Amino acid sequence: MTTTRNDQRSDRGPILHLALELGLDQWKLAFTIGLAQPPRVRAVAARDRAAVLREIALAKTRFDLPPDAPVVSCYEAGRDGFWIHRWLTAEGVGNYVIDSSSIEVNRKQRRAKSDRLDAGALVRLLVRYELGEKKSFSVVRVPGEADEDQRQLHRELSALKDERTSLVNQLKGLLYSQGLRLPTVNAQFPEWLSHARCWDGSAVGGELQARLRRTFERWQQVQGQIGALEAQQRQQIGHDSTPQVDLVRRLMTLKGIGGCGAWMLVKELFGWRRGFNRKQLGALVGLVPTPFDSGQRRREQGISKAGNKRLRRLLVELAWCWLRHQPDSALSGWFRRRFAEGARLRRIGITALARKLLLALWRYVEQGEVPSGAVLVDWQPKLRKRRAGPALVT
Repeated sequence: MTTTRNDQRSDRGPILHLALELGLDQWKLAFTIGLAQPPRVRAVAARDRAAVLREIALAKTRFDLPPDAPVVSCYEAGRDGFWIHRWLTAEGVGNYVIDSSSIEVNRKQRRAKSDRLDAGALVRLLVRYELGEKKSFSVVRVPGEADEDQRQLHRELSALKDERTSLVNQLKGLLYSQGLRLPTVNAQFPEWLSHARCWDGSAVGGELQARLRRTFERWQQVQGQIGALEAQQRQQIGHDSTPQVDLVRRLMTLKGIGGCGAWMLVKELFGWRRGFNRKQLGALVGLVPTPFDSGQRRREQGISKAGNKRLRRLLVELAWCWLRHQPDSALSGWFRRRFAEGARLRRIGITALARKLLLALWRYVEQGEVPSGAVLVDWQPKLRKRRAGPALVT
């Protein structure tokens, strides 16, 4: 079979384009040298780096390219993370990590979908992107290995807190089924359970008691890990002299922003990302509007909710804290003037305030510009562990 070739050449000469469709057990590789060139699709075992390099060499031979011809590749961001990008870059392959939500799809209700078709569509988008159509897809900015490693502490802490909430809900739900209400979960739970009585005055069933005690033991383990990670975080904020921790301390000088919030803002965003404008900054956390304007129909569809969901949730929480602790600031005044009437308006307005707060914090970190009317405080008292009351979780 004769292969039709239509090379799109650049200043570097002919380029081999490669798209990887990453599966758990198998990878699909799609090669092409131009838009009119049917992709050459091959399958290799997942994570078989030698096989990928061998297929690249075979593709160069198949398309009559010199052995030193440049190779540009892409794959979708997902479970495999960024190690493939780092490996390809080390092998001299230019690579893009693509935001999956930015890829064009056929809007028909039923469409054929397979790894082979996905790889072919992806490599065609890659050719268009290389030819100058930069809106073909969105490229994910890959963090450095050290920056990626620095995100583990607060992400694990967030996951543990979610797990703790789940365990508390399990305990309360099991007791609700017996007509009992658990007001709090603390170290006295086993004693409370021993004296708890159902509606008829009988004790909680033996099997259910055993299940509740095992769930409480898991809660204790998670609670201990949370305390250890929070202590480690406070230790680093108080004593580390790295540039990122300096940014954390600077954010903590703003009243209403504590160590956990400042830590996440720096480790996820301010500490390693550079070169964005105010619109890109809002888009990074999905706090930008999505208007629908077609003919005579115009409406707002809410925020995009794209980007970093951890930061988006954090910024909404910080916006409520800002209203409470910085009532005399310009941002709080703007919120009261625009959204003071009704709970619904306040819920809508808090996302707008979160976006404005993000921009204000960015200017404060990058340029030292204190938000108008904001109160500055000493950051060191914020590191003192809050005194534990009788109830650890409610």
